[in-house]
Amino acid sequence: MQPHEADELLLEYTSYDPAEEPLREALCTIGNGRFATRGAAPECAADEEVHYPGTYVAGIYNRLTDHKAGREIENESLVNLPNWLPLTFRIEDGPWFSIDEVEITSFRQALEVDRGVLVREVGFVDPEGRHTTLTQRRLVSMARSEVAALETNLRAKDWSGRLTIRSRIDAGVRNRNVARYRDLADRHLDVLDVCRDPSGHLAVRVRTNQSRIEVVVGARHRVWVDDEPVSIERRAVDTAEAAGEELVLDVAEGARVRVEKVAAIVTSRDTAISEPALTVRELLREAPDFSELEIEHRDAWIGLWRRFRVDLEAPSRIRKVTNLHLFHVMTVACPNVFDVDAGIPARGLHGEAYRGHIFWDEMFVMPLLVSRAPEVAAAFIRYRYRRLPAARRAAGKHGYRGAMFPWQSGSDGREETQEVHLNPKSGHWLPDRSHRQRHVNIAIVYNVIQYLRYTDDLEFLTEFGAELLVEIGLFWSSITTYDRLADRFEITGVMGPDEFHDDDPNWDGEGLRNNAYTNVMVAWLLDAIPRVVDRLPSHQRQTVETRTGFDQGERARWREISHKLYVPTHADGVISQFEGYEALEEFDWLGYEERYGDIQRLDRILESEGDTVNRYKASKQADVLMLFYLLSFEELQTVFDRLGVPFDEEVLDRTIDYYLDRTSHGSTLSQLVHSWVFARANREQSMPLLRKALEADVSDVQGGTTQEGIHLGAMAGTVDMIVRGYSGMEAGADGVLRFKPNVDEEMERIAFRVYFRRRWIHVELWDQMMRLTSEVTGKRPVLVECKGARAELPSGGEVLFERTNGAAAVVG
Repeated sequence: MQPHEADELLLEYTSYDPAEEPLREALCTIGNGRFATRGAAPECAADEEVHYPGTYVAGIYNRLTDHKAGREIENESLVNLPNWLPLTFRIEDGPWFSIDEVEITSFRQALEVDRGVLVREVGFVDPEGRHTTLTQRRLVSMARSEVAALETNLRAKDWSGRLTIRSRIDAGVRNRNVARYRDLADRHLDVLDVCRDPSGHLAVRVRTNQSRIEVVVGARHRVWVDDEPVSIERRAVDTAEAAGEELVLDVAEGARVRVEKVAAIVTSRDTAISEPALTVRELLREAPDFSELEIEHRDAWIGLWRRFRVDLEAPSRIRKVTNLHLFHVMTVACPNVFDVDAGIPARGLHGEAYRGHIFWDEMFVMPLLVSRAPEVAAAFIRYRYRRLPAARRAAGKHGYRGAMFPWQSGSDGREETQEVHLNPKSGHWLPDRSHRQRHVNIAIVYNVIQYLRYTDDLEFLTEFGAELLVEIGLFWSSITTYDRLADRFEITGVMGPDEFHDDDPNWDGEGLRNNAYTNVMVAWLLDAIPRVVDRLPSHQRQTVETRTGFDQGERARWREISHKLYVPTHADGVISQFEGYEALEEFDWLGYEERYGDIQRLDRILESEGDTVNRYKASKQADVLMLFYLLSFEELQTVFDRLGVPFDEEVLDRTIDYYLDRTSHGSTLSQLVHSWVFARANREQSMPLLRKALEADVSDVQGGTTQEGIHLGAMAGTVDMIVRGYSGMEAGADGVLRFKPNVDEEMERIAFRVYFRRRWIHVELWDQMMRLTSEVTGKRPVLVECKGARAELPSGGEVLFERTNGAAAVVG
């Protein structure tokens, strides 16, 4: 392997720190979209404090039941599957190696983000005074989506003797990654078989105990001494819950022992298989040695990296963390998900927080996918489409038409939001009302429309998109009510993105009235969806309209709602977060910061004091400001003009200032959204907030949450902030690719690739210039625009824009 060109392509640790290990395990997770494995030390079993090996396959869920707060509650979780990693060794009859029980003389752990390989190098002295060096390389193959591999090299520096290597596949795992869940049921797997096939490969067969999904994990071992294959003694060391074997050989002083462990994971949900165990045997038999696996994995990874990579001339820390964030997006969202029925978990495949559920966070990941890997974006949209029947049932159950998707989604599309949740600050189990966040249905519409704007994929619109859009539009149409006195439509009983406010103490109804984000976005989508549907050929449009009941009467209702939805405002024009927000009490921010320091989770602090954040003008994260994140100023102005609500740059500025002073940033998404809004408003606060957002997981700013799984939406969103936020890139409904660059001075140059309407375009921004270059496609030219200056970009051609005084001109 060639050395890395730059430290920015490594996440590197040069000392071992047990207190940091849970965070590092999450940040060093490697995966290939289909499954991922945390960066745990192979020799260490799960414990409550330091180590937590976890392997998760996309879409493998299971339900367990508990009794809490006087009720029976059911939770569905992404399942921690049998651990394929365990491998340790001992010299003669000495203790089994554990990094926690030796004297470490040197240490290095590095995640090679552009190659998808995790490396660990440890020099140590055992209790007998023997010096050994350990080097391990690990991968989850991007080229063979069911395969992972671990290569271990041991150098006997000053000893000789019998070496025993013990390798296992541990099926006795539980879901114990999240401390606040540990009082709840956690055993999801029944062990069906611990076996060894005729080739000598280890295997365990398990079945989830509610969803009845079979999973087989197998492994094969090969051993070399000084690069020569050797015959070794093999001993079976199986238990009731683990398949294992010991490999015994004699080692001379100075010799290097190389042990290869290749694993395969197959489930009964997989396609094109006969039976999981048979497929595992075939995969292990066909898999080449580690070196060849690494070459083909690296080649596949580099091809994907080329699509996603962002080239920056910026401070080193920004480049480094941006690359790491891209890496983690790619471990979850890559072409291997094409035929996998799974969504985008909010915490990736990196841990068990949020139980692996799919929220609205996908809205922050999709922009990277629709513009770089549209086939992956389409696969995730199909996850939603397959759950359309469940969404229809949910809408009907609540008395609505169309489809109402859940706030939290898992296996089958029912509402997975927990009924009660634990406040770790008080120890109280409290009702969970976050299912009222119906705005997840806005996110799905937004994702579909953005996909169509970038791809112009009318086949997708015909087969999936149009029906999905119309059914969600019907839901929003039916949830609105008409106030004859005000001549306005209203939406009540919901929550906005804020999450601190699930009720209004000054209103007798449930939930909130007229959340501004919800109402404005509904007005936008009820206008946008018919325009999209009308792009279909007449016979296909009629099919969709007949199947959904989207008739002329419904179209007329949508038009009326999109003109008359109520948007509450303050006296000075500031957009109110919801009707009644202005009547809430101001919060003592300084006093609580002095008492508690970190008040990001203000809701938990106040509940522990017997109070409620519902009483105060205090937000967990951006709510109203999300409007400025999703829609351009021009799009918003069009919507507000249609609604008859005054909106201009002064209103925008006042609204930004108002909520900036009242937001705790209790979500990793919040500072990202604020950074985006400030960039569009030409404010210097954008970059400091982006820096904070970049550090959210790497530095674990929320104090222990990253070890439960990275925040995938925040990671993807920071990269998107650099790409779309600072370039001002938008795919217009009219087929024009627009740019409004507003690059922070710390970003001397930004370059990236975008896939727009079946062609790759290279975008480069620096100083006051922007260059767009199209790869040769044979397609017709596309229209591109920079701050109002428009040009045709032909296949294989180039357009150069010069930006001065807030305008732009074509100069080449």
